[in-house]
Amino acid sequence: MIAVSLRDGDHFEAVVVGGGQAGLAVSHGLVAAGVHHVVVERDTVAHEWRDGRWDAFTLVTPNWHCRLPGYPYDGTDPDGFMTRDETYAWVRRYADTFDAPVAEGVAVERIEQRPGGGFTVRTSAGTVTADTVTSATGGYHRPVVPAWADELPARVHQVHSHEYRNARSLPDGAVLVVGTGQSGTQIAEDLLLEGREVHLALGRAPRVARSYRGRDCMTWLAEMGVYDVPVATRGLAKRESTNHYVTGRGGGRDVDLRAFALQGMHLHGRATGIADGDVTFDDTLAANLDHADSVAESIKDDIDRYVERAGLDVPEEPRYVPVWRPDDTVSGRPQALPPDGVGTVVWAIGFRADWSWLDDLGVLDAESVPVHDRGVTVVPGFQFIGLPWMHTWGSGRFHAVARDAEHIAGVVTRTVRPAVPEPAR
Repeated sequence: MIAVSLRDGDHFEAVVVGGGQAGLAVSHGLVAAGVHHVVVERDTVAHEWRDGRWDAFTLVTPNWHCRLPGYPYDGTDPDGFMTRDETYAWVRRYADTFDAPVAEGVAVERIEQRPGGGFTVRTSAGTVTADTVTSATGGYHRPVVPAWADELPARVHQVHSHEYRNARSLPDGAVLVVGTGQSGTQIAEDLLLEGREVHLALGRAPRVARSYRGRDCMTWLAEMGVYDVPVATRGLAKRESTNHYVTGRGGGRDVDLRAFALQGMHLHGRATGIADGDVTFDDTLAANLDHADSVAESIKDDIDRYVERAGLDVPEEPRYVPVWRPDDTVSGRPQALPPDGVGTVVWAIGFRADWSWLDDLGVLDAESVPVHDRGVTVVPGFQFIGLPWMHTWGSGRFHAVARDAEHIAGVVTRTVRPAVPEPAR
């Protein structure tokens, strides 16, 4: 990595906003093309992998999925799952493999079009200009906490999944985890393994089995081309879908909330608010568990059909049988949890995008959502990279960020070097 000090009045052919894997992957292509550019990172390169994950975090995709332009995973455990610190170090090393030009500790505050073409980029280190700008900040900017969080007693410690580190850092008492996406389910398991009393409020997140018929399910999906299916064939609403929960911890295993219940975890329906001082839940617990299982089983159906079409010789495997069901006396009725016994609430209900720094650019719709076609916007010279379902299911993952970045780097290069031909199709 080459450290760049931004100066007021500097001009670049390209500015890339964000120094995570997506921004670095675009930079790799621009370095190769000789495009004068800088990656602007408000903190340090890859810091979210270190600062935004809990201590026991692991990737949920196999290590062999980790491939950036010119930089495939080359470790000794391709079917394993890198830890938080290993992932951080892996991405940091990438920036050094091609001398990425990065301005660390610089926040981009506003981007505006220039009358004569190009952009004005206002940063915490001064104002620079650029012929092109690529946003590589992802889509997870501001942690979401419901409005009724303010109604919890002051003594209840509240922490977002983004800030959770380990069970030891929380006050004594039971922990209520709200949300069953990838973070919520894995944090709930982490707390359970540490001997904490855990309450988990379920949403409609789907799950996937870790392995089936002798292979990791995500390896099956990659071989089947599922991560390569363009969002255009699924409908733009797919961009709002929730990732399936599973874990890479301990070498990789299922996240089975029913099994957690047998181990003492208290499962509830969706958390709906505070009533008479109690945290309330709706009556969807059984339905949400069934939904998650049905999605996992439907993925196995797809694998079975693929195995049959391809004529593969792989072992048969019995299907999942639910190991626990909610008590009939509580299933189907709203429930309540007095907060007296809860010491902490972990909010794991996601993030809200903040694109306010692009408000003047014309690349957002009426709901402030980016409008693009495979990252390319209607504003000449402005692109996105690293968004979930930007082009395919793999777009927000290591699995396909290289392909997306090569596309965007090509778009940028042809913008500033018009003589560069379009790639052969």
